[in-house]
Amino acid sequence: LRILQERELSLESVLTRDVQVKESTLKRNMADLRNQIRELGLVNPGATQEYERVLERCSFLQAQLEDLNEARASLQDVIREMDKLCRTKLWDVFKRVQVEFQKIFSQLFLGGSAELVLTDPDSILTTGIDVMARPPGKKLQNLLVLSGGERALTAIALLFAIRRVKPTPFWVLDEIDAALDESNLQRFVDLMREFAMDTQFLVVTHRPQTMEAAQTLYGVTMGEEGFSQIISVALT
Repeated sequence: LRILQERELSLESVLTRDVQVKESTLKRNMADLRNQIRELGLVNPGATQEYERVLERCSFLQAQLEDLNEARASLQDVIREMDKLCRTKLWDVFKRVQVEFQKIFSQLFLGGSAELVLTDPDSILTTGIDVMARPPGKKLQNLLVLSGGERALTAIALLFAIRRVKPTPFWVLDEIDAALDESNLQRFVDLMREFAMDTQFLVVTHRPQTMEAAQTLYGVTMGEEGFSQIISVALT
C-alpha cells in the first residue's frame, strides 16, 4: 500500500485496470528492471552529505579560479604598461647613444662616421644591434670586418658613448688600449682625461703612454725575498 500511495494509486484502480501487454512481456520487463536495479549497486546513505561537501569545495575552487583570472588580467595590464614604458625609454636612450657614438667616433678617428643599426626595429625589446663604422677613407662596414686597431677604437667609442649617456662614478678598464697604435692611443688618453672630470678610472695596462696620464700607479714586483709586493707611486 505504501508503494501505491507513493505513486498516487489506489488498490481498486490497480485491480480493475485493463492490461493490454502480455504476461510474458511484463515478466521480461520486470526481470530487466531488477537487473538495472542490481547494476546500480548498494545505496549510499551518506550520498547527500557527500554531495554537499563536494558542492561546497567546488564553489570554493570556482571562487579561487575567478580571483586568479582577475589577478592574471591585472598582471597582464601591468606587463603591457611596463613594456610600453621600456620601449619608450630604450628608444630614447638608443637615440642619445647613437648621437654620442657618432661624436666620439669622429673624435677618435679624426673624421669618419659610425652608426648603430637595429636588426629588428619593430621589436626594440628583443632586437639585436649591428655596429657600422666608416673610418676616414673607407666605406661603411660592419664592426667585425674592421682591423684589430679600428675595431678596438670603435668599441672604445661605443663604450664611452654609453657612459656619456648613462654616466657612472667609477670605471675599471682591463687592457682596453692593448690593440691601439701610438697615435690612436694618444687620442684615447685624451678622451679618458676628458671623462676623468667626473669619473674615476682604474686602468689595467702595460702601455707607458696610458700610465703617464694616471695620477697614481700601482704595480706588482718581486723582491729579493722571492715574494710579490705591491708598490704605489703618486704622480701628482
